[in-house]
Amino acid sequence: MNEKTTFKPCDLVIFGALGDLSRRKLLISLYRLEKANLIEADTRIIGIDQHEGDNSGFVGIIHNSLQEFLNEVVDEQIWARFSARFSYLKIDLTQMDQYQLLNTVINGQSRVMVNYFAVSPFLFTNICQGLAKCGVLNEESRMVMEKPIGHDLKSSQEINDVVAEVFSEKQVYRIDHYLGKETVLNLLALRFANSIFTTNWDHNTIDHIQITVAEEVGIEGRWDYFDKTGQLRDMLQNHLLQILTFVAMEPPVNLEAQSIHNEKIKVLAALRPITKENVEQKTVRGLYSAGAIKDKPVPGYLEEDGANTESTTESFVAVKVAIDNWRWAGVPFYLRTGKRMKYKRTEIVVNFKQLPHNIFKESFEDLPSNKLIIHLQPNEGVEIQMLNKIPGIDENIKLQKTKLDLSFSDTFKNSKIFGGYEKLVLEAMRGNPTLFLSREEIEQAWTWIDSIQDAWAHTNAAPQPYPAGTWGPEAANDLIARDERAWEDEADKSI
Repeated sequence: MNEKTTFKPCDLVIFGALGDLSRRKLLISLYRLEKANLIEADTRIIGIDQHEGDNSGFVGIIHNSLQEFLNEVVDEQIWARFSARFSYLKIDLTQMDQYQLLNTVINGQSRVMVNYFAVSPFLFTNICQGLAKCGVLNEESRMVMEKPIGHDLKSSQEINDVVAEVFSEKQVYRIDHYLGKETVLNLLALRFANSIFTTNWDHNTIDHIQITVAEEVGIEGRWDYFDKTGQLRDMLQNHLLQILTFVAMEPPVNLEAQSIHNEKIKVLAALRPITKENVEQKTVRGLYSAGAIKDKPVPGYLEEDGANTESTTESFVAVKVAIDNWRWAGVPFYLRTGKRMKYKRTEIVVNFKQLPHNIFKESFEDLPSNKLIIHLQPNEGVEIQMLNKIPGIDENIKLQKTKLDLSFSDTFKNSKIFGGYEKLVLEAMRGNPTLFLSREEIEQAWTWIDSIQDAWAHTNAAPQPYPAGTWGPEAANDLIARDERAWEDEADKSI
C-alpha cells in the first residue's frame, strides 16, 4: 500500500446492498477507492438485504455489477483484494430479532461500524431500533443516509427525530453527492485563496449568477417515486441549494465542518421567501413533452411507462432567488434544473457588471460583461470569458471575446479525478463530516422549499410544456429576460 495517513479500519455495513443505489453507485465507488489504495487494509464490507444468499453469491453479484456499470475492465488483481473484504447477511429489516446476526461479523474493538442506509426512509426506524437493540453500536459508530430526507419540513423532522434517538448529530452523515465533486470543493479554494475573486465577490462587482443543473435523462423507470416528488424537491431542494450556499457563503473561520455548516446555514436563512403573492413572477414550472435527445426520439413525461396522464408534477423548475444580506443585496441568482434537456450540464455562471463607459464602440456597441464559468459536469473546469485585442497592425483597435480555460483533466493530468460518491464514501469511513449536511441545513432548506410548494398549490397552475431536447419552457427565458438578462446558452459558447 502507498504511504499515507492511516485511519482506523471500518465495518462498512450496507443496508440494501442488492438495491439499485448500492450496485450502480456505492459498490462502484468502493472499487475505485480500492484501486487507488485508499481503503484501509482491515476494512470489511458487509452487505445486508432481505434476499436469500451467501458470501459467494454476493461476491458474484458485485462482480456482475462492476462489469455492467464500471465503464472500464475489472482488474482481476484488484478484484481479488476487493472481493476478500465482503460478507453477506440476509436480514428482514422489519424483524428486530434478526439484527442479532450482526454480532457475528461486527468487531467494535478493532473497527468502526459505519452503517450506510441505502434503503427507503420508511425503513430507517426499523434499522435504528434494530441496531440499538442488538447492541453493536458504540460512540465511534456512524450512519450515512441518502436523500430524500423527507418530502417536506415535517417529514424531514420526523426522519431526523428517529435517527436522533439512536445516533448523536456528530455520528450522522447526510450525503449530497454534489458536495464531493472536485469543482464544488474547488469553490472554497477559488473564493478564499485567490484575492482576484475574494475582493470582487459581492454586489459591487457581480451583476447576477446563474446555476444550471440540466439532465438528458427522463425519469428512468422511477415513475412512482418521481411523480410524488417532482424536480423542485428532487433536485433544487438539495443539489442546487447546496451549490448556492458554496457560491454565496461568507468566509468560514476555518475548514472544520462546523465552521462551514454555520456559513451555509446563514445563506439558507437569508433566502427571501417565495409566496403565493410573488410565485408567478419568481418561478417557472415545466413538463417535458415528446421530443428528441441527440437525434433520437423520446416520449413525453405523460407517455412514460406507468404514467398517470393526469399528473401535474413538474420535471423542470426555474427560480429567481434573492439573498437578503449585505454581500448580495440586489444581486439575483437564477436557478434552473430539468429533465430531458438539450445536454447534460451542471455549471455556475458568474456574470460581472459591465463597465460604466465604453471606448471600443467599433467592436461592441455595449461591452460584454466578463464571466466566470465553473463547469461541474460533464467536463470539470473553470473558464474566464474576457475581451482581448485582435492581433494586427490596423489603425483601429478591434476586440474579440476570448477565454482563459482551466480544464481539470488537462491541467492535472497526473491526478486522478474522482466522482462525488468516492470522495464522500471515503470521508464517511474516515470520520470527516465536513462535506456532509447538518440537520439544521436540511431543515432550513425545506422551510424555503415548502413555501414555494405551498404557493404552487394555492395557484394550482399546471406546469408548462417544453419539448424534450430543449432548455425548458419559453417562460423560463421570460423569467430572466424581464430583467434584461439571458441564460448562458449555446450562443454564448461559440467563443
